This record gives sequence, structure tokens and C-alpha cells, in this order.
Amino acid sequence: MKITSYLPLAAVFTLIACGTPDSEFGVYKQSDGAIGVHAPKGAKESEVQQAALAECKKLGKQNAVIAESRKTVNDRFPMTYIYLCR
Repeated sequence: MKITSYLPLAAVFTLIACGTPDSEFGVYKQSDGAIGVHAPKGAKESEVQQAALAECKKLGKQNAVIAESRKTVNDRFPMTYIYLCR
């Protein structure tokens, strides 16, 4: 097998390694059923949505729709996002 056949696979692993680890997000369920996500510095909105979607799927829902985002005074989690599960 040639080395060039491994290049696409190496590119995929490189892209995955660049994402924010799931353990860095603070995900919680609010009393009204919404999902809150505390995002660490440098996290992309798509990564935040994936964390919310994972929590929604645990609740038997298929989609996570953003309802609100706001800045916080917390240095570790400068942004909080609220998602609704559908």
C-alpha cells in the first residue's frame, strides 16, 4: 500500500485533534427543559452546538436550537449558550 492512501486518513485525524475536547464544556439541563452550555475560551459555536445536541439526544430529542447566548464574567467559560431540544 502506498503512503498516499494514508494521507486522507491523516488529514481527518488532524482535524479531529484540533477541536475542543467535550470535557471542556459545562453542559447542564435547566429546570425549564433547556440545555445550557458553558463554553471555554476558543470554542467554536459548532462545537458548542454539538455538546448541546449530545445532551438533547440523551433526552430522546433530535435537534438543538439556539435560544440565547451571553457573555459571562468567568475567565474559564467566557460564553454561555442556551439551547432548546426539539
